[in-house]
Amino acid sequence: MTNISLNVAVVTISDTRNKDNDTSGKKLIELIGLSSHQIIDRAIVKDDIYAIRACLSVWIHDPSIQVIITTGGTGLTGRDGTPEAIKPLLDKIIDGFAEYFRMLSIEEIGTSALQSRCLAGVSNGTFVFCLPGSTAACELGWNKIIMPQLSSDTKPCNLVDLTQRLLEK
Repeated sequence: MTNISLNVAVVTISDTRNKDNDTSGKKLIELIGLSSHQIIDRAIVKDDIYAIRACLSVWIHDPSIQVIITTGGTGLTGRDGTPEAIKPLLDKIIDGFAEYFRMLSIEEIGTSALQSRCLAGVSNGTFVFCLPGSTAACELGWNKIIMPQLSSDTKPCNLVDLTQRLLEK
């Protein structure tokens, strides 16, 4: 079966990153570029709940975007507020994403994995994945979870097969 191409938007959430030093955003762009999917937009947004919601709301409303991936703002310190910003925008949360991400993270960072507040869900037919801001976390999330689920070849089920049904709501 030929893999179906989806349009993806990537946002880095950080008070300190810009296009020059945004290693996790660049890594996601690189990894997505190696897949069958297309990058349709990219942004860097301050770690501010309302700025995050404003950015994602535009993308969630855009019918040409099927997937949004965020990096950053999922920690426990400072202004980390990505989960608080995004949860109210989600119609449904994909609980297994965070559980599986933390399980895989244990192999790399041990019990520090419990500090990850990564998140995934669906909003207006758009899949939203919130990854931590480290490059390694972005590689892990994309390679081990997101990419396989965005492949129509993954069986017995995958998220690509759901995209049409979600839009039909």
